[in-house]
Amino acid sequence: MKTAVHFGAGNIGRGFIGSLLSASGYHVTFADISKTIIPELNARGEYIVEIVGEEKREMKVSPVSGIYSNEPKLAKIIAEAEIVTTAVGPGVLPHIAAPIARGITARKEAGNEKPLNIIACENMIGGSSKLKAEVLTHVKADVRSFVEKNVGFPNSAVDRIVPPMEETEELLRVRVEEFSEWIVEKDSFIGEVPKIEGMHATADLMKYVERKLFTLNTGHAITAYLGALQGHRTIAESISDPQILPVVRGAMNESGEVLILRYGFDRVAHTAYIEKILERFRNPWLKDEVDRVGRQPLRKLGADDRLIKPLRGAIEYGTSYRNLVVGIAAALYFRNDEDDQAEKLEGLLASLDVKSAIPEITSLVDDDIIKAIEEAYEIRGIEDLHRDFVSNWTRIVSAMEAEQHFPELLKEALSGREIIVAKSGIPLVRITAVAPAPPNYQAGF
Repeated sequence: MKTAVHFGAGNIGRGFIGSLLSASGYHVTFADISKTIIPELNARGEYIVEIVGEEKREMKVSPVSGIYSNEPKLAKIIAEAEIVTTAVGPGVLPHIAAPIARGITARKEAGNEKPLNIIACENMIGGSSKLKAEVLTHVKADVRSFVEKNVGFPNSAVDRIVPPMEETEELLRVRVEEFSEWIVEKDSFIGEVPKIEGMHATADLMKYVERKLFTLNTGHAITAYLGALQGHRTIAESISDPQILPVVRGAMNESGEVLILRYGFDRVAHTAYIEKILERFRNPWLKDEVDRVGRQPLRKLGADDRLIKPLRGAIEYGTSYRNLVVGIAAALYFRNDEDDQAEKLEGLLASLDVKSAIPEITSLVDDDIIKAIEEAYEIRGIEDLHRDFVSNWTRIVSAMEAEQHFPELLKEALSGREIIVAKSGIPLVRITAVAPAPPNYQAGF
């Protein structure tokens, strides 16, 4: 039987890539550090995947086994494997490079020159290339030559929503949506492209990588950040909010315009693709929590990630980006006590004014864009204050608005209305009249 090694025995690994490899005739060995999942894989040798769309069905994944990522005998398994895949998260790739390097070294020492392809199935651009660079730092010169001749690292784009499962007696059971997409860089394979169910090889990977990043990932993140601000718990609840849906759809249309201009995607087909993704967000079977989808906001606000990269594309092509800016502002408000990046983001915004924090976080340098995000951020804070604190006799304005319209606001205060000036949703200054304004008074400097 063909053998595959898959790094990452979590829900995505088991529910997506591992299940496709198994369905294609591979014995899948999962490599992970989990002290609960690895023994369970070895004890059971199989697990169940729930596939949910309009209806729910189940499939059994078998045979499977598990091994700890730092076990020495993993090198022998890699030395004999036909394919290696990963679903560990971008930040973990450097940590699995050493065991992969040991496996490749063992492969060379055993004289196994059959092609080996290693595919990083991560939510990032160029994951396999990054992994290759890390692996090469762990091997000697003669093994490097072996890698170049016998080991391929084709990049890939993956798309399947795999939310956490509620607790059940079956530790390995996993739930996935019916839709899945696994697209791999055809020209980077060594030897023949393996026949794997659900895997599509293409010579033009980047268009699909960016289509997924700019559409699913952009929409998913903005839904989570806006949903968190509105107090929603799940993506399905958030996208059903009539205030959130137009912004998410608008942002996906804005990023879609970049894709259409850059890659020539058919406009009608791409619009249908967007609506399909929105339909996936509404899937009631997927209890996908906004706290999970929104985590690691600093990475997601990076220059080449799902929020800033489509914005940069809109700037490049001179197209609309109003809804993208709203989504970015919402991301700046994301708070999650269990996420290190969310806490770091909160600290940055506490130590810097938002105008200085935006380029620090996003690497954006265009003053007009930074100002647009700043304004959206301030407006968001004002909306929250209005919702929570405003009474009929009080008006809350942003510090930016106060600077621009101070004479008018002063006149309004002298007429008897309280003016509160706020920044980032925090009240800073109260303007109230101590006596009525004289007749025909004109506010000014």
